[in-house]
Amino acid sequence: MHEGALMNLNEATLLNNVRLRYGRDAIYTYVANILLAVNPYKDMRQLYSSEVIKKYQGKSLGTLPPHVFAIADKAFRDMKVLKQSQSVVVSGESGAGKTESTKYILRYLCKSWGSAAGEIEARILQANPILESFGNAKTTRNNNSSRFGKFIEIHFNDRMSVVGGYISHYLLERSRIVGQSREERNYHIFYQICAGAPDSLRKQLRLSSPDHFQYTRLGCTQYFADKESKQSMNADRQSADHRKKGPLSDPNLDDAKDFARLDKALATIGLGEKQRLDIYTTVAAVLHLGNVAFEDNPEDRKGGCMVSPSSEQSLATAAALLGVDPDELNQALLARVMQTSKGGAKGTVIMVPLKTHEAHSARDALAKGIYSRLFDYIVSVINQSIPFSSSSYYIGVLDIAGFEYFTVNSFEQFCINYCNEKLQQFFNQRILRDEQELYEREGLGVKKISYVDNQDAIDLIETKGGILYLLDEESKLPRPSAVHFTQSVHSGCGGSFRLALPRKSKLRDHREIRDDEGFLVRHFAGAVCYQTDKFLEKNNDALHGSLEGLIHESRNSFLQGLFASQAATNGKAPARGKLALGSVGSKFKQQLSDLMDKLNSTGTNFIRCIKPNPKMVDRLFEGGQILSQLQCSGMTTVLQLMQQGYPSRAPFNELYAMYKKYLPKELARLDPRLFCKLLLRALGLNEHDFKFGMTKLFFRPGKFAEFDQIMKSDPENLAALVARVRKWLVVSRWKKAIWCAYSVIKLRKQDPVKGLQSTLTQMADMVSKMKKDREASAKHVQQLQVSFETVVKKIRSKPLTQPQVSRRPPGQGVGNSPERRNFGLF
Repeated sequence: MHEGALMNLNEATLLNNVRLRYGRDAIYTYVANILLAVNPYKDMRQLYSSEVIKKYQGKSLGTLPPHVFAIADKAFRDMKVLKQSQSVVVSGESGAGKTESTKYILRYLCKSWGSAAGEIEARILQANPILESFGNAKTTRNNNSSRFGKFIEIHFNDRMSVVGGYISHYLLERSRIVGQSREERNYHIFYQICAGAPDSLRKQLRLSSPDHFQYTRLGCTQYFADKESKQSMNADRQSADHRKKGPLSDPNLDDAKDFARLDKALATIGLGEKQRLDIYTTVAAVLHLGNVAFEDNPEDRKGGCMVSPSSEQSLATAAALLGVDPDELNQALLARVMQTSKGGAKGTVIMVPLKTHEAHSARDALAKGIYSRLFDYIVSVINQSIPFSSSSYYIGVLDIAGFEYFTVNSFEQFCINYCNEKLQQFFNQRILRDEQELYEREGLGVKKISYVDNQDAIDLIETKGGILYLLDEESKLPRPSAVHFTQSVHSGCGGSFRLALPRKSKLRDHREIRDDEGFLVRHFAGAVCYQTDKFLEKNNDALHGSLEGLIHESRNSFLQGLFASQAATNGKAPARGKLALGSVGSKFKQQLSDLMDKLNSTGTNFIRCIKPNPKMVDRLFEGGQILSQLQCSGMTTVLQLMQQGYPSRAPFNELYAMYKKYLPKELARLDPRLFCKLLLRALGLNEHDFKFGMTKLFFRPGKFAEFDQIMKSDPENLAALVARVRKWLVVSRWKKAIWCAYSVIKLRKQDPVKGLQSTLTQMADMVSKMKKDREASAKHVQQLQVSFETVVKKIRSKPLTQPQVSRRPPGQGVGNSPERRNFGLF
């Protein structure tokens, strides 16, 4: 067994083993077939070189040190042998290293089996830097945090070569586009374009430093930069904080250089200069739109507002980049067009002025709508660049945010934790339920392990009458309110154990939340208190029809296309002035359902990423935080099963086919089950390390690798193995012959006729004492007595020949056993 594979498992030994290995820069550890990956927070490129890729190709899990490449190779081999698509579920909290693990899996698969795909391989690998630019951001927990989930499929043909790919994405964090906390940043692309765009492009898009834009200046405005970029960057690109404090540091991030890499990656996936300019123009338009501010209009008697004089230039710039008339944009932001059901064929059009806070909300909604549709377009272009005409199987890699809980938890955390409830249930089913059911079917006699089923938590969220349903119903009301929604949740779902009032929280900050301002959900990983004041706003994906209609009339064909594709997806054009509900929660629920269908139809491998410390520095191992992550990921629950389980298994006929070519003909003729039994006994493996099921051979953690290594060893060792097998055969035959001789001698000393006669006499005596059915039973005993006497008389009068003795009904005795058929023992 390799040192990275744990055997005696409990929380303490698991944590200690991970700590010791982390101290030696061994960041990977196996728990059975599950890989734990601890983020090293330093450059370890030597661990992922081309030489290392070649070393892991075709190697069974456990023959080499634990590695993410080993999981990728196992997924490929399982796909090839089992003829079934595979999935790798990469999970962990923000900053644990999920994105990096995903990149290494994709790199391993493409480098190993994608060389024949040509440009497809390069495009699949270039998808990651593009997605990171538009979908990743700096948070307090992670400098390169993915703010969306993704399921990346690598498709293979029947020759097991890469032929294409497909990316599904989930739940982009839209609220980040318009605001961040002080230590966090907006999406990387906003800083990359300010830091790295050529001077001509910056002038064309009227860009400056991040502290000149509302959507970036409230958060961290420093760039990521290495020493070279720091020295070469002009002062007019830098924010005041950047000049004062210096750049942010991360070995994998450099905003100026990353923009150049992004531009190259976009070109690699087939986007021309005009298309790339359209993308950058849209990004700049969002920045300038955020600078449009509003103030009360003293001349408006209806309480309306107006654009602040200081931001009229920003309005004009945003309008120019969006390709719309500045006055029309101004009007769409300041008033909402309503259409009555009466008054002519189409009703009467009414202009409803917006208050200052409503105008800010309308501006932010437009910015979020534009950027989220741009992100959808980016993913769509990537998928179009890696098409496949036919696919036999695929390996999918799921990278999605882990369980989240903060001091303030809103709709984003609710959706992420809902997703993790579904994934935890899937983990329980695959690792705990399905595994134990297999042991039971195969007759292994493994003690059952109990675990908590979280179906009731999922029902609380997604069923009719659940939280998402009530949220959508509230949004349909003429005057929806967060207070009424929260009250509906408590009254409609109050009977569930999983739901509680905020005052039940163990955290003082949450206990101060009023009953109609939030609710507490007891998740599998712990209780989380959600504040509901933003739930309705964040759940609504729709724009006011007047704003969306304005975009549809834009002279910017690229921007128009972004919204046209959305309308085509919805199957209807926007009604000007009407706010249609586009439920983010319902859409995410359907996406999750589709994702779970995919996962359930594939074989599955799990990678649990661990964040060693909150400071994001190397060589710092905080045991308490890591233990909490292990518990939240379900690892401590699965330890009991792994301690007494058999995670590696193979059908007898597959093992037979795998090793038949290594053995001489006399051994290769054996029955598959007997073949496996013979090999393991001849090898002298500990009987506690494996078990024979009805159809499969099961191995303890790490033991299949030992078995595989022995079977594929050099010719001299194989010759010694064959000699041991032959010796075991001779000894086995001799022991069976001795046993047979002993049995004959023992039978001769006994008189079986007297024994049977005594039994029949006892039966007759018992029947005579019966009160019911005595006559019928006595008749049966009498028939047995007559048959017995006839057989005894026949044997004594005419001795039977050897063939007559051997002729037995099928399935009785040893006449048809595999041992007799193969060895001729008797």
